[in-house]
Amino acid sequence: MAVNPVAALPFKTLVHECGHQLLGHCDEADLADTEVTPRDIREMEAEAVALLCCESLGLPGAEYSRAYIQSWGRGQTFTERSAQRIFHAADLILKAGYARDSTVEAP
Repeated sequence: MAVNPVAALPFKTLVHECGHQLLGHCDEADLADTEVTPRDIREMEAEAVALLCCESLGLPGAEYSRAYIQSWGRGQTFTERSAQRIFHAADLILKAGYARDSTVEAP
């Protein structure tokens, strides 16, 4: 995965793309017999992961994430299943840098 070095919000973009990976969006195209998540839902889910991570870490980009989600969502809401997947992916990203036996607590 590569993020443009001159991207305005490189961390947000990286986490968005990690969200796609963790949510399984990149695997869906390879599996012909499974149901494919519509693109608007995939984009909303990945950006919601980015929003949660940026807000949790106090990093910029939340306002852009909200607008991005709204533009893809066009008034629809997240399902309970989607919300659970989003929180799980964000949790994995936020805990990624912390060793299990570390004295530093994960956020």
